[in-house]
Amino acid sequence: MNHILMVFNACILIGYVCIVEASLFAADSIRRPNVLFIAMDDLNDWIGVLGGHPQSLTPNLDRLARDSVLFENAHCSAPACNPSRTAIFTGRSPHRTGVYSNLQGMRDVLPDATLIPKVFSRHSYHSAGSGKLLHYFIDAPSWDEYFPAASTENPFPRTLQPKSRPVSLPRGGPWQYVETDWGPLDATDAEAGGDFLVAKWVSEQLRKPHTEKPFFLACGIYRPHEPWFVPKKYFQPFPLNSIQLPPGYRVDDLTDVPPTGQRHARNRYFEHILKHKQWRNAIQGYLASIHYADAMLGTVLDTLHASPHASNTIVVLWSDHGWHLGEKEHWQKYTAWRACTRVPLMIRVPNGVPGLPKGTTPARCQQPVNLLSLAPTLLELCGLPAERVHDGPSLVPLLENPKADWSHVSITYLHERGSYGLSAKRYRLIHYANGDEELYDIESDPYEWKNLGNDPRYDSQRNRLRQLAPTNFAVAPKPTIDALQKLAWHPLKPGKLAPVSRPDGNRFDVVFINRSERTVSLWWMNRAGEPKPYGKIEVGKQLRQKTRPGAVWMIRDDNGKNLGYYRVGDRTAKAIIP
Repeated sequence: MNHILMVFNACILIGYVCIVEASLFAADSIRRPNVLFIAMDDLNDWIGVLGGHPQSLTPNLDRLARDSVLFENAHCSAPACNPSRTAIFTGRSPHRTGVYSNLQGMRDVLPDATLIPKVFSRHSYHSAGSGKLLHYFIDAPSWDEYFPAASTENPFPRTLQPKSRPVSLPRGGPWQYVETDWGPLDATDAEAGGDFLVAKWVSEQLRKPHTEKPFFLACGIYRPHEPWFVPKKYFQPFPLNSIQLPPGYRVDDLTDVPPTGQRHARNRYFEHILKHKQWRNAIQGYLASIHYADAMLGTVLDTLHASPHASNTIVVLWSDHGWHLGEKEHWQKYTAWRACTRVPLMIRVPNGVPGLPKGTTPARCQQPVNLLSLAPTLLELCGLPAERVHDGPSLVPLLENPKADWSHVSITYLHERGSYGLSAKRYRLIHYANGDEELYDIESDPYEWKNLGNDPRYDSQRNRLRQLAPTNFAVAPKPTIDALQKLAWHPLKPGKLAPVSRPDGNRFDVVFINRSERTVSLWWMNRAGEPKPYGKIEVGKQLRQKTRPGAVWMIRDDNGKNLGYYRVGDRTAKAIIP
């Protein structure tokens, strides 16, 4: 009898296991929505639906926005590519990770972080990507498929460049980013390559049936990142004599900005561009590059619409940060003003997704949101479990009702630890680590022309916003040696000296690494061409030296022989002595 009972119980257990396994299989086989994750680089609000510039031509961005929830008060986590994209793909805030600048390597600081494509892969998605999604690397283990090949860790396909550079803007000195240049290319889209090849590859993926797995497909469109070289047909709608200056520019805009803000504003580029009478030319190049990027987006959207995935694909489009074109006398990014922190963000969700069964209804949302929320939002929409490390709130409540109550603010972290821009629904607070502050009423002053930070009538508003900001900020680890750019070694012929230094720009570190088989000495070449000693470097040792762009450092052996030299570029680097 006992034997019969044991057999009976075993049969019940086996049956129960089979039922559980069948249930799990059924859950896994539920048709999850696909995700099309589209990034544009350095795109501010100069798109038609956001009204950033009256001459922008962005029909494809505009049509996607009209079909989506358009977040009109969306901001980046950091006003630079690396920390912004790190926050997006890890779901972790800069003030918790310490990734604040472009000089840091994401994997140096966060070696074990799981990126959003890997999270989707672990939940039986096929994660594929193309183009620039992280900061100049791919992170091959995070993807199932990539173009160009993930093993190269180079996210850029072939891209046409002018044969001779610079084309439009002479280099003002070693401080100037070499890609600050623009002009039309006498080429077709296919000949230009670059984003055309990215859009082509992404479109090919969309045409595939994807019957076995849903997809997470990321499309990194590089323009309007510098340099602004795109086929000339994209320049033609913007005749130079018709170019309008940025609506947010004001001559006396910095008079009420505190000293720290003024130092952030005046970074030499704008003055240099004005000196060479290239302001309107540059605006033309930026508008043309946006128009080109929009056309590449159109290729992808058209393909999706014609594909079998049109009714089951979530579409998300974002830019990593904005861009100044003279506003606040500033060029480029790296600031906490709205011209730089505000980004296009639009999300379209079809019917029937687990986290939002009714999908989205086209609308505009005024609540302050941050790109940090993209990872948790996508997981919730797709019915996938939340990741405990994600710092941002899901946007699903706003996708369901764009006017829903929203207790969150959006914070953009500058590269100086403790400095940030905080965006609420109406007001913005900019706080610098030294205590300097700015306050703006965006409702009445969208271009942030009037700083209310010193007006006592707004003390309560400023204090309320200050209390919503974090008080603890992770320390930013110094970039590892492996992450640093390598300076070129220039050997010297016997009896020759290195050229003179022409230092020009801010100070930073260069790490000299002695890989030779002898002790060497480091010498700085002054402006008169005279070598000045700065210490010895033993075999296998390093020396970290403060320097400036354009400085020349010479290496000598113990016998006084001049071996070679390095010319410092525009950023922290390593100099390997061969």
